[in-house]
Amino acid sequence: MHIDWIGRHRQYIPALAAWHYAEWGGLYDDWTLQAATDELEDHAARTSVPTTLLLMDDGALLGSVSLLLEDALALQDRGSPWLGSLFVLPEARGRGGGRVLVDAAVAHAAQEGVAVLRLFTLWHEDFYTSLGWQVDERTSLHGTPVVVMSIRPAQRVAHTGSHAPDVPRG
Repeated sequence: MHIDWIGRHRQYIPALAAWHYAEWGGLYDDWTLQAATDELEDHAARTSVPTTLLLMDDGALLGSVSLLLEDALALQDRGSPWLGSLFVLPEARGRGGGRVLVDAAVAHAAQEGVAVLRLFTLWHEDFYTSLGWQVDERTSLHGTPVVVMSIRPAQRVAHTGSHAPDVPRG
């Protein structure tokens, strides 16, 4: 397994958008499959925030994670940027891919000079806590309980030695 930039694998944007929309579409009032696709197309144009990292294995897409300027309009007053859309295919789970994705995203945020990175999660507080994230608050998003968490990327990278994928040249 390795991490790569979405811009190197644009052919996966339709499938990835469908996965994201199926997983989280219910949390957002006006988010459509087309909006998810457009967002990923935009991410493919850059390696700076906002962008998306992919988990690949022998040319196959296994998952993704995004660095976003905002993840949910209702939470935007908490600051920016956000880690979002962590997704690993069900058949690829349990092999450490989620951890690899989060570590790469945090390392990239550190490289970008991000002081504090945030996320919200519905079900995976323990997973993120194990990766060094701190609980900031418990709130709700459209009636769904969520936990807002944060991490200081530079401190985490110094502690773990994680690194971001190479930025594409040229």
